Amino acid sequence: MKIVAIQFLRAEQGEAEPPILASAFDLNSFSYFKRSTVRDMINFFSRTFIKRTPKGQRQSIQHEEYNCHVYVRQDGLAGIVVCDQEYPPRVAFALMNKFLEEFHKETNGEWRTSPNAANPDWAPLVKALEDYQDPSKADKISAIQKELDETTAVLSKTIDSVLERGEKLDDLVQKSQDLSSQSKVFYKQAKKTNSCCVLM
Repeated sequence: MKIVAIQFLRAEQGEAEPPILASAFDLNSFSYFKRSTVRDMINFFSRTFIKRTPKGQRQSIQHEEYNCHVYVRQDGLAGIVVCDQEYPPRVAFALMNKFLEEFHKETNGEWRTSPNAANPDWAPLVKALEDYQDPSKADKISAIQKELDETTAVLSKTIDSVLERGEKLDDLVQKSQDLSSQSKVFYKQAKKTNSCCVLM
């Protein structure tokens, strides 16, 4: 899971190009000679997607192995997070919401009219790019999900791997004193039903 870029732009009326107000990039996964081209492409996609997203809406656009999560607020302040497809969209949008609001407050809303409000290397955005690379550190729900996934991975051993060598589940069911005779009959019927429906 990786975030490649976060950008804030001002959504303009009509066909005007949205100016970039703040940016943060992590292009280390690209070769040195491709980085400027990748940066230019991200700038192009950001402007294009912001122009085509109505105010007050969010959308996620897939391009090759990356997702571009876009949000344009009602006031025209817009954000885009470019990340790989594994990165959770909920975390990307939470990141945008938090830092768009912070940017709005820090500039006292001057981003709407003043060209001086643009801050290409806005420090909180650069730090957010680093902090949010691991979504489980930045988002409590993702942290819980990661913990559940790890637990599930531990518990997902097959019954066959738990049984001793040469032992069969059918034999254990017959020997079991914990199961009623009705449960044993149910187990056998379920096994027959499942075996007749196997597609080959």
